[in-house]
Amino acid sequence: MTTSSSSDPSRPLTRSEWVSTLPPWRRLLATLNWRPVYDIEQRTKLHELNALASEKRTKQRRIESLESEKRLKLLKKENERLAELESRLDALLLSADSSSQTPPATGSN
Repeated sequence: MTTSSSSDPSRPLTRSEWVSTLPPWRRLLATLNWRPVYDIEQRTKLHELNALASEKRTKQRRIESLESEKRLKLLKKENERLAELESRLDALLLSADSSSQTPPATGSN
């Protein structure tokens, strides 16, 4: 009892091997119908994945933009607070300079 090495029953047929077993008219139908549907499905899945990735990037940009706006507002508030403190400090220094008296001059002859 001999077995053919070309037909291994444990290995599934590839698409091209399967098509080669069909009659010519069925091969034509297989090439016209099977592959385009598969390609369309794959392109649809790829399009959906790209759309999801694009949506994710857009959301990430919005989040980054909102965070940037928050940081900018905080920096503006901090700048205003520092400017106010600086003006108060300048006023204190000015009043300290004007109220300080110069020591009396000693007359030594």
